Amino acid sequence: MKKFNSLDTIISPRITEKATSLSEYNKIVFKVHKGANKKTIKKSIEKIFKVNVIKVNTISTKGKSKLVRGKITKKPGYKKAIVTLKKGQSIDLSTGV
Repeated sequence: MKKFNSLDTIISPRITEKATSLSEYNKIVFKVHKGANKKTIKKSIEKIFKVNVIKVNTISTKGKSKLVRGKITKKPGYKKAIVTLKKGQSIDLSTGV
């Protein structure tokens, strides 16, 4: 298994309507590296944002084929992590790291 740098593990936050509705339950959604596991995701979130992580759920999405101008192209899949924070803590995604 490859070792990741804490900044390489987390690619970007996922800001969607569903991810915004999860924020009221102290959950934040991130797009993460495909080879990252739950332990490395937890360590990197705690190190970068200085918060306590209770639970990490991961979801791998498959790539999709699309027809663009008569040619079949493939959109790559990705992995996302839903991170549950300790009660009373939050991450402000509008500011940079």
